[in-house]
Amino acid sequence: MLVPSPRALTPQTGHFVLTADTALAAPAGVADLVRELLGPATGLPLPDAAAPGPGVIALTVADEPTLGPEGYRLSVTPEGVTAVAHTEAGLRWAVQTLRQLLPAAVFGAAPAPGAEWRVAAAEIEDVPAYAWRGALLDVARWCHPIGFVRRFVDLMAAHKLNTLHLHLTDDQGWRFQVRKYPRLTEVGAYRTESSAGHANEDRRDGVPHGGFYTQDELRDLVAYAARRGVRIMPELDLPGHMQAAIAAYPELGNHPDRQLGVMTYWGISEHVLNNSDATLGVMKDVLDELVEIFPFEIVHIGGDECPTVEWQESEVAQARVRELGLTGVDQLQGWWAAEMAKHLAGHGRRIAVWDELLERGVQSDAVIFGWQGEERVHAALAAGHEVVAAPHTHTYLDYAESDSPDEPLAIRGTTPIEKVYGYRPTPDGLADGPGRVLGVQAQVWSEYVPTPELVEYRTYPRLAALAEVGWSGEGGDVADFRTRLAEHIARLDAAGVNYRPLD
Repeated sequence: MLVPSPRALTPQTGHFVLTADTALAAPAGVADLVRELLGPATGLPLPDAAAPGPGVIALTVADEPTLGPEGYRLSVTPEGVTAVAHTEAGLRWAVQTLRQLLPAAVFGAAPAPGAEWRVAAAEIEDVPAYAWRGALLDVARWCHPIGFVRRFVDLMAAHKLNTLHLHLTDDQGWRFQVRKYPRLTEVGAYRTESSAGHANEDRRDGVPHGGFYTQDELRDLVAYAARRGVRIMPELDLPGHMQAAIAAYPELGNHPDRQLGVMTYWGISEHVLNNSDATLGVMKDVLDELVEIFPFEIVHIGGDECPTVEWQESEVAQARVRELGLTGVDQLQGWWAAEMAKHLAGHGRRIAVWDELLERGVQSDAVIFGWQGEERVHAALAAGHEVVAAPHTHTYLDYAESDSPDEPLAIRGTTPIEKVYGYRPTPDGLADGPGRVLGVQAQVWSEYVPTPELVEYRTYPRLAALAEVGWSGEGGDVADFRTRLAEHIARLDAAGVNYRPLD
């Protein structure tokens, strides 16, 4: 009962049992991953084997182009386990499948005495439907501990999700250490209190909140994720969602003589970056430090929800509009995106943006994240962009799963697991259109998710459903998924995940 479901699984006769004599023949990094994932619960040493053979788990990279960059073939017989993949990335997913074939106790962090580590014999061939299978974690609103971010990565990898979208900055907090501008974290990472209810309620909790991640912590996180086959795309949201930065450096805003605080309530601040050359330079400096930490080829620069109230009243903004020959200040969002794209191109990177930029003259090679609805995914494809499908109607896991009064407070709802599982990232008729769907992504925005425990409650098991959409493709049977999920829950139990119980 695998989650996500493989492309093809043929049960065979018998079992292979892992014992103290079981050895590993695998590339060094993959062998280390096997030991890291299986060792804590099994207590088995899994030493290196000189060659494949009886009693060996043999994982091999071979010339298998039909498996693509992430596919694999896995064979379990009573004599041993073999897997082949075109790349080490494929072998890592084979390891995750092997882990699920073992008893659920293998997902525990402590030894499970008395367990017999049996693997049912089977032949599996598996290739993902989509290259982008992501999850956004918002650490700007609440600074979740770095150890929990690593755990979030672990659980992503267990479900064959390969991209963590790390939302690092917003009006309510700046979490990325920038050595050239230390006040971004000295000031921008801390707020005096937080909302104690919905955004439209004037209630605060009176409790200070703050924190940030050092560059060394983030480097370690990137390496930790890479060992599990997960790449990290950072997001610095600009030119809106910047009140925390403006609180740290008022000269970045449109009223440099006004000292703002970091925003203490949910919603969208109308305090946005000004359009001066100096502010543009600061943001380029920030990106220079960001790309040193995050090697992924794409950097998300946000571009969403940027009020233009201050720009309407700003002579700097009006002068920039005249200089560029724009039709109005709202077009300055496109200018910001273009400037960031040109700068990042010098680092060999390209930008991703939210779908608001579609009407702002965004660059043709920008990846569009279609969040405002399925029709925005369609629009981005029709405009010829590569697209990550992320419509809030199906992929926002901070939404309540039901309208039960027992649900924790949520920004809105409802998004039951059947709705998540039923999402189809590639619209009918556009599969071969000018644009291309890279894949699908869940969003875990954290305004209403202040603790790691609540992140897990909101995320699971719905993220397992979206992971299957991304890996196994469209047209899955929700009843079959529910059956497999009922068994998969035992794995989440063993891992200590605070998931929402199945109805």
